[in-house]
Amino acid sequence: MAKPATSKRRAPGRPAKVRGDQRKRLLDVALTLFAKQGIAGTPLSAIARRARVTPAMLHYYFGSRDQLLDALMDECIAPLIARVGAQLGASESDPRGLARAFAATIIGVLAENPWLPPLWMREVLSEGGVLRERLLQGGAARLAPGLASRFADAQRRGALNPGLDPRLTVVSLIGLTIFPLAAQPIWRRLLDADDIGIATLISHTEALIEAGFGVPAASHRKAP
Repeated sequence: MAKPATSKRRAPGRPAKVRGDQRKRLLDVALTLFAKQGIAGTPLSAIARRARVTPAMLHYYFGSRDQLLDALMDECIAPLIARVGAQLGASESDPRGLARAFAATIIGVLAENPWLPPLWMREVLSEGGVLRERLLQGGAARLAPGLASRFADAQRRGALNPGLDPRLTVVSLIGLTIFPLAAQPIWRRLLDADDIGIATLISHTEALIEAGFGVPAASHRKAP
């Protein structure tokens, strides 16, 4: 007589998918609160309350506050930096094309992740920002110098405006891309600009790049 089929016993604890979904939800809640009121102003208990879980549950997934910040960097911010790096690695060597790729990718990433611009302003640019050192020691520490080096190479080939400093060119691109997303609640109100969408912002930035990155035509002055 054939033996009846026996079902496999599931290991104790929550199913892996449920654990993964819960972890991601807790990270999303943490990011939202950190962007709104700062990391220092957001105790773990506030995250637990907003997520409607116990502090013990938050500790179960992340352990300490530092481990939560490490998870935030590794699982939320680092993949976005890697995405920008991959796009730049696949872009052309022409400096304007490289700058356009940087601008379009950064603006797209920020628009898809609205928590990132205010978090950047609070925790990276502001003195004492909790994420500054983590970011400087991570992927961004390689991304910015690499981009500056490519601009310097283009300038040596005569393909980049000689009046630009390759390093400050990176700074300018960051200002052209991150600041408009971080400050949009202000400029949309001041300039009555609620009609400006992401596509318009990208095309505007690309126009600025096109005008500023090119090599000026040599002036033809008569000898005195």
